[in-house]
Amino acid sequence: MKFRFKITLCMLALLSMLFGIGGSLLICESFADSLKREKDAAFGVYQMVWSTLQIVNGLDPYLDSEAIKETMEQLCEQKSSAWSALQLRTDTEILYETNPVKASYFTNQPRLPHSEECLFFTIENKEGGAFLILTGAMTANDDEILYLSTAHDISALYAMRQIQQRTYLQVFFVLLLLCAGLSYTVAKLLTAPLQALSQASRAIASGQLASRVLVCSEDEVGMVSTDFNAMAEQLEDKIAELNEALERQEQFVGSFAHEMKTPMTSLIGYAELLQNGLLTQAEQSEATYYIYAEGKRLEKLSRKLLQLLVLKHKDLPLVPLRPADLLEGLVERLRPLCAAKQITISCECQDGQCYLEPDLVWSMLLNLADNAQKAMEHGGHIHFKLEMLEDGCRIYVLDNGRGIPEEALIHLTEAFYRADKARSREQGGFGLGLALCQEIVKLHNGSLQFGNQAKRGAYVIAELKGGRV
Repeated sequence: MKFRFKITLCMLALLSMLFGIGGSLLICESFADSLKREKDAAFGVYQMVWSTLQIVNGLDPYLDSEAIKETMEQLCEQKSSAWSALQLRTDTEILYETNPVKASYFTNQPRLPHSEECLFFTIENKEGGAFLILTGAMTANDDEILYLSTAHDISALYAMRQIQQRTYLQVFFVLLLLCAGLSYTVAKLLTAPLQALSQASRAIASGQLASRVLVCSEDEVGMVSTDFNAMAEQLEDKIAELNEALERQEQFVGSFAHEMKTPMTSLIGYAELLQNGLLTQAEQSEATYYIYAEGKRLEKLSRKLLQLLVLKHKDLPLVPLRPADLLEGLVERLRPLCAAKQITISCECQDGQCYLEPDLVWSMLLNLADNAQKAMEHGGHIHFKLEMLEDGCRIYVLDNGRGIPEEALIHLTEAFYRADKARSREQGGFGLGLALCQEIVKLHNGSLQFGNQAKRGAYVIAELKGGRV
């Protein structure tokens, strides 16, 4: 059963209970109040009759039954509309009564009252009429007990109660229908956001990750809708990240397979030639050298891959040191090698200490310098610049080489990516150096930026934010 129907049924049950109890109590209270007024009126008539008899009896203590009957007849002529039937009797005989048909109701009373006692009870006849019976007892002068009974027609009172009950039921059913319609409408409006949430959930489950719900209120349902949208946003981002990671992994595997295919084919070919003994001494020497060179190249590739995987799953401790020492030491080490290629190298450093992992930062700087050298075919200049930051340091690597193609800028840190594949292969590159640099920078809570200078050459900015001493 849908939630809106549950709300509707609950509202109907609540209305039925409250309106039923309230209406019934109101009708009962009204009937009891009217019956009390009838009893008060009947008791007033009863007292008037007894007062009249007491006055007559006081004037003539020896009043006989005929005199009492005559007195009652005179009283009935004056007050006959005050009752439907009247009876005066003793324990043994009826002294006076009016309307014998209705006076027969007096015989159905549960018991006779005691002296100075007054009893009320009601009787309903077969014709649907109702009568209020009042019976009282009083001791006469000769110690004889007289019983005075009056019957008062209260059929109109019962008829009014029936009309009220019938009207109440009609109003109750009309209100029940109105409540059902209004409750269903309100429940539908209240549960509409929940239905929208359900539809959005099914859409997301089917793969439509961009599905969202419209937040129309600030109540609890609106809060749930807002949280759902935030969850869907996070889910979409995570799925996008997973897809990107999967795509990168597929590219990595494809690049790795491609990188391994050429040397392995050559190695197998040269090994077969050597095994068959079909090569001359010079050719054997060349084949042996090629197998050795490609073996060293694969060894270097495996070492790079191992470093890359270790860096992604390791949290290395940082130590305080002067990054200027690393840069100056690197420049002094590379200067002879660069001079052989007609490349000059220099550095400009600010003084200060920060937290670094020295071996990894050294490897990063060496990779950046190696890439800068490969961008220069006929000599050039490499310049390192160090700036100290509040939370670390920033290192610039500037060269005046051929620069970086614009389409390659966003792919430089991807494993096995090479902007110039032919030249990189000739120079022994694998496309893993900048991927390692990216992981090293991440370990220092920093970033790596690439770009081209305005005149000529490229620049790399490495921010290392491991903290200052």
